[in-house]
Amino acid sequence: MVKKGRIVTFFIIVIALASLIAFTIKDITSDIKLGLDLQGGFEVLYDVEPAQEGQEINKELLNSTVSALYERINVLGVSEPSVTIEGNDRIRVQLAGVKDQNQARDILSTQAELSFRTTDDKKQMDGTDLKEGASKVVFEKNQPVVQVTLKHPEEFANITRKIKDMPFPENRLVIWLDYEKGDSYKEELKKPEGERKFISDPQVTQVLSQNQVIITGPPFKVEEAQNLADLLNAGSLPVKLKEIYSTSVGAQFGEQALDKTVVAGYIGIGLIFLFMMLYYRFPGVIAVITLSVYIYLILLVFDWMNAVLTLPGIAALVLGVGMAVDANIITYERIKEEIRTGKSMLSAFKAGSRRSFATILDANITTVIAGGVLFIYGTSAVKGFAVMLITSILVSFITAVWGSRLLLGLWVKSRALNKKPGYFGVKESEIDEL
Repeated sequence: MVKKGRIVTFFIIVIALASLIAFTIKDITSDIKLGLDLQGGFEVLYDVEPAQEGQEINKELLNSTVSALYERINVLGVSEPSVTIEGNDRIRVQLAGVKDQNQARDILSTQAELSFRTTDDKKQMDGTDLKEGASKVVFEKNQPVVQVTLKHPEEFANITRKIKDMPFPENRLVIWLDYEKGDSYKEELKKPEGERKFISDPQVTQVLSQNQVIITGPPFKVEEAQNLADLLNAGSLPVKLKEIYSTSVGAQFGEQALDKTVVAGYIGIGLIFLFMMLYYRFPGVIAVITLSVYIYLILLVFDWMNAVLTLPGIAALVLGVGMAVDANIITYERIKEEIRTGKSMLSAFKAGSRRSFATILDANITTVIAGGVLFIYGTSAVKGFAVMLITSILVSFITAVWGSRLLLGLWVKSRALNKKPGYFGVKESEIDEL
């Protein structure tokens, strides 16, 4: 006699899952953050070099540089930036959605070491003498200038008193940004005004004792003045960054890539679903249900992880569907083998499920190990692929192994499939008579 209660339970579970997916999938997909290859953006790889002689590039210094870069990225207003250390002396920065790439380059790599020097290049003050976060853009005679606040105005008064007493044209306070050994004020004066490395060289005619100093620039444009103020507020970098690789993806190109990848994913997953239903018949339908739940759970977990979805991540998602299907195929083939030996549906289901478990477990463990190696040693794009791959395998183990067996078990134990081997794709002629 058919146990209809189990069949009713099956439909209740399926309807509940379908309703959950239908009502929440839109919010989940809209919350998932896209990488720069899907929404456009900017990526740059820097070689980290010492800022001064004798400086050692070590893990602590690299971590300090990463922290300083995050401070600068906040200036750009970029959400979910990625700054990662690669190897012993490289840092990769990914900024999804950034619009002005030249501005991003300037803010990221400029060391931003402000210094006040005499005309013979002797340093009088530097950025450490400025109050943190106090630099801002103000307007003087309708011209944007940068106002900085000094920690010790009395020290500045002594400096200006000394420079004021120097003969013209030595009575100038030269303001540099990222002065390097070998730079010369007198050599820079020979260059056209827009190509000089120093910011400004105001003449000092009186003692200045105020705690706020105005940097007038060459003169500045509003954007240039704001960038300088932001850089000074973010603080100087403890190292020099040399760009060795960069790439950019336009927003339109990223959107096109996303659309094409999603369509390819639909086609690939659709073909997998069609194959399972045609070849495995009723168990194939069960597989389609659990695979749909699997895709939903992957997106849900990815949202919970606050992870960034990239093109390699979508590829790993589709590959994960194939891995989940593989677990179903192994189980269903084992069940078909048991049916062909003449066992009852219930006995074949229990034996096939038991015999397939070890094979599925071994295959998933080896793939997780490979994904772990990719995550540890891979670059940012490879890491994204590895995270999605490992997540896919873990979730597929829940849906393809436990979920599929639960749903198929309800039908088998209801006895509705007894003496119906065709529902499993097995012909009567293939069954051995006991």
